[in-house]
Amino acid sequence: MRKEEKQEIVQSLTEQIKEYGNFYITDTSNLSVAKVNAIRRKFFDNGISIQVAKNTLIRKAMEGAGLDSAEFIDVLKGSSTIIFTSVANAPAKLIKELRRTGEKPLIKGAYIDSAVFIGDNQLDALATLKSKEELVGEIIGLLQSPAKNVISGLKSGGAKIAGLVKTLQERG
Repeated sequence: MRKEEKQEIVQSLTEQIKEYGNFYITDTSNLSVAKVNAIRRKFFDNGISIQVAKNTLIRKAMEGAGLDSAEFIDVLKGSSTIIFTSVANAPAKLIKELRRTGEKPLIKGAYIDSAVFIGDNQLDALATLKSKEELVGEIIGLLQSPAKNVISGLKSGGAKIAGLVKTLQERG
């Protein structure tokens, strides 16, 4: 591979790291071409970008995007596939689904909203992460709940006061 080609790949990876903000580094080595193509298709169908890249190019792209690649040094060995996603838990859920029929892809590491996850043992934690939209929805729900309780209390209290006033007026 020529130097210009490597620079183009690093530039492309850097842009994707910045654009998506979340990525997984996985191991798909020793899989047949058919199996890798099936995995690629599954990710593509779910709006997830997947690309095989050399470890040194991934490391340079991380540094180019302003990320500290030190925590990934041990995982950037052997064959690596990088997965980009805007929904943090989507690749982990898909990997869990793929694992029903095979033992790969294995998660080497993941970078999710500035948090680093290292090792395949993080798969369950990654799959249960909530998306930003889910978290925002929960926060809005929590904030609305007390306000609804206050309004409900005022309405029911207002009805009780109106009933009391009516009773007092009838008595005279």
